[in-house]
Amino acid sequence: MRRFVAGVWRGMRGSVQWRLLWWWNAKFMVGVSGVVRDPEGRVLLLRHRLWPEGRQWGLPTGYAKRSETFEDTVAREVREETGLEVKVGRLIRLQSGFRLRMEVAYEAEFVRGEIRIDPLEILEARWVSPHDLPDGVMPGHRVLIEGG
Repeated sequence: MRRFVAGVWRGMRGSVQWRLLWWWNAKFMVGVSGVVRDPEGRVLLLRHRLWPEGRQWGLPTGYAKRSETFEDTVAREVREETGLEVKVGRLIRLQSGFRLRMEVAYEAEFVRGEIRIDPLEILEARWVSPHDLPDGVMPGHRVLIEGG
């Protein structure tokens, strides 16, 4: 039976195989964050409007769009939320095990721009020392900032 199934599989066109794999496997949203640092080593922190009270401070974050690289997601989210341009660096976290999402984080360095927040999503944005983080920083983001 295994040989028969393997033969049928090999006989399918690639697009049919991919459609079957897509249907059969789990689908995830990918949350992408950026640890953005300026030349002085400060980190860009945002107070997010839609996050839970008492845990509203965190990194620029958003979900990857279809066909978008995670690096492009970081740059887009920083630009949309703050108006700043960044150069995305190395991957610092890839975490799965959640029910419907996975999380990815990258280092990024500030390139240019003035902070102009998107008031629909962001209440406040500021550059802070990694050693002087405000209360209410999401615990997972605190780890990324202090460990990176």
